[in-house]
Amino acid sequence: MLMDKTAFHRCLIINADDFGISEKTNSGIIESREKGVLTSASLMVLRPAAKAAAQYAAKDARLSVGLHVELDEWSCDQGPWRLVRQRVNTQDPGAVAIELRLQLERFRDLTGRNPTHLDSHQHIHTNAHLVPIFQEVARDLGVTLRSCGSTVQYCGAFFGADEHMIPRPEFVTPANLIHLIDRLPMGITEISTHPGWDMSLESEYRHARLAEVKTLCNPAVRQAIADRGVRLISFADVNSPPVATPGDAPG
Repeated sequence: MLMDKTAFHRCLIINADDFGISEKTNSGIIESREKGVLTSASLMVLRPAAKAAAQYAAKDARLSVGLHVELDEWSCDQGPWRLVRQRVNTQDPGAVAIELRLQLERFRDLTGRNPTHLDSHQHIHTNAHLVPIFQEVARDLGVTLRSCGSTVQYCGAFFGADEHMIPRPEFVTPANLIHLIDRLPMGITEISTHPGWDMSLESEYRHARLAEVKTLCNPAVRQAIADRGVRLISFADVNSPPVATPGDAPG
């Protein structure tokens, strides 16, 4: 585990969901990593650009890569929420457990390693009847399960839409990200992000992804992290003491 003294510091993981969903999304995540403050990413192993994402991660050993499990997907497009894609019946815990293990094996095949953290598309793993299934796998791997532990606090407030997917572009500005940084509690926090350049995605969120890349690469954000003494770390660092100085992104 991370050394106890981090409880007296503010440590920040900035994680990108949807790594591998498409080549242009990968490009946005990679740019946010190389030119911005991104420290981790969550890989969708069933998507067309998953192999390319894994190949990039192999070249950047300090990029923390987790498993972004896909079970089903919902869309509302500013209307009623509706199921648009289903991998397995999420009401069947047995089927979910099998699918989770299959996607974990696919992750290992692609990357040659275990994930550094575990989460899921649209947070489906936080449904009460599925939490124990994901917790068991996270325990076996010795990694963080998003939103389901006390070590890493989760912040989902850097997201350019409200609960009805009505666009809220002010939520993904540098000013709001710096505001979130100002409000970080002591200990370790993950801020979830969704950067990307792909305007062809079948998602009402595709416009906000572009804004996220620009914000994550904005020099004012990195400066704010440094000025406030926040330590940028990755999920991999949760299992070993971070060596980065305040404001320095790993790598």
